[in-house]
Amino acid sequence: MRAYRLEQGELVLRECEVPEPGRGQVLVDVRASSLNYRELMVQRGTYPLPVKDDLVPNADGAGVVVAVGPGVTEWAVGDRVAAAVFPLWQHGPFGHEFLPQLGGSLDGMLAERVVLEASGLVRVPDHLSFEEAATLPCAALTAWNALDGVRAGQTVVTRGSGSVSLFAVQFGKLSGARVIATSRGPAKASRLTALGADLVVTSEDWVEEVRAVGGADRVVDVVGALNDSVRALKVSGEVAAVGSLGGGWPPLDPALMFGSVATVRMVAIGSRAQFTAMNRAIAVAGLRPVVDRVFGFEEAAEAYRYYAKGDAFGKVVISMG
Repeated sequence: MRAYRLEQGELVLRECEVPEPGRGQVLVDVRASSLNYRELMVQRGTYPLPVKDDLVPNADGAGVVVAVGPGVTEWAVGDRVAAAVFPLWQHGPFGHEFLPQLGGSLDGMLAERVVLEASGLVRVPDHLSFEEAATLPCAALTAWNALDGVRAGQTVVTRGSGSVSLFAVQFGKLSGARVIATSRGPAKASRLTALGADLVVTSEDWVEEVRAVGGADRVVDVVGALNDSVRALKVSGEVAAVGSLGGGWPPLDPALMFGSVATVRMVAIGSRAQFTAMNRAIAVAGLRPVVDRVFGFEEAAEAYRYYAKGDAFGKVVISMG
């Protein structure tokens, strides 16, 4: 079999032996893997969590179970599965004991076959292709977690048109919320509307436009401009802070939070239980992820370069064919 390794920030394709699953493990024939911003951070050496040497990269992936180890009863050969990024995080709040992660401190999914913990897998919706299913573990689950507790009739604001934001638009509509998306220009505004956004704000003064229509119950902030997100909230609203694309975090003004009784919650992807619940909702609704482009396995380095340009609308996927 073949697997990619990261060597000094470069993807290197190697031949290697097919691994065998041990107790409590399964062998998965990987059919597709997708890219997230975290993959670029790992490649560039800027990822904040531990990264092992000689890493098989990519947190996201989906495939088919081809062998099970001793003691595995939940999975059988032929099952279609995706892997949880944090395989030890089964349910409840996140903790330091759950830090081991695929594509970081653990080998990831950019290989033809991988051995994974049986307890870290979830079933993928039957109506999705493997390329679509491979988009779910990181970006989709982050958006699902970010919208936890949102109710029908509330207002959700999503920032930009990255993958987390696109999933947040879809899940926001699924929950019955009014969804306001922000975008830097009209080119992507029509696509956000087609995806389900009730209103797309393209001006730089998006906060005032959101406040003018009543404010937000939840802002999904992938930018890191938390003060602006807090200003856009209704009283007792919440900011789900997903990350900072610029890498910096401007100081958060506690007076703003106090004035609107706001909550700022940091979102760390999600647990296996949340992943399972999300997949049930996706299956019932027939929801399909937005895929921008699919590359072949031998084109992984090209896929990374394409994704790094930042022009994609939807997920960039590497298919094993």
